[in-house]
Amino acid sequence: MIHGYHVILPAYGFWLPNDPRGSWSDMVRKWELVRFGTTTRSRERRSLEELSPEELFQRDAARKSLAYPPVALTGRQALVVARGFAAKAAKSRYTIWACSILPEHTHLVIARHTYKVEQIVNLLKGFATSELLKENSHPLAAHASSGNRPPRMWAEHEWKVYLDSEEAIEDAIRYVDDNPVKEGKPSQRWSFVTAFAGIPKGGWTTYH
Repeated sequence: MIHGYHVILPAYGFWLPNDPRGSWSDMVRKWELVRFGTTTRSRERRSLEELSPEELFQRDAARKSLAYPPVALTGRQALVVARGFAAKAAKSRYTIWACSILPEHTHLVIARHTYKVEQIVNLLKGFATSELLKENSHPLAAHASSGNRPPRMWAEHEWKVYLDSEEAIEDAIRYVDDNPVKEGKPSQRWSFVTAFAGIPKGGWTTYH
């Protein structure tokens, strides 16, 4: 039985579909990326340090060819994103076991809900974006045409891992909690995160 999900929400420009580090995308949908290679669909992940000089050059060229600059949230913007997550989690009674908001991507560990995880993610991103707009803090605000909203700040899709045991959930939580420190940033604690208390024994388990 699936009890939760570890989801990664990339910001615009992070981990492109033809990134030489590997990608879960089936195809390159942005025409400006096509000339830098086909999608590198693979479940293997490589760090930047493992890429060859040619691969690093291609990755940098692909990022520079994007229609807008890759999004990198500031600390203030991350706080606004967190407020959006908190508002939606409270409104829809999501149980979030872990969260780390990094400049180019966000990690969440979310308990199973009556909604599909893809819908939960889209709603969380929507509330975060609305908060950024309200605070005049949208990272692509400078690229909005007159009278229109800024371009999408999130990548179109998320990555997700299904968690079917206490061990899997605890491993995911540990990974997410450690992620900021591994990237040289302070650890994060959010008020909307609920401590994982284990999976109740027997019967149908709900977390909301």
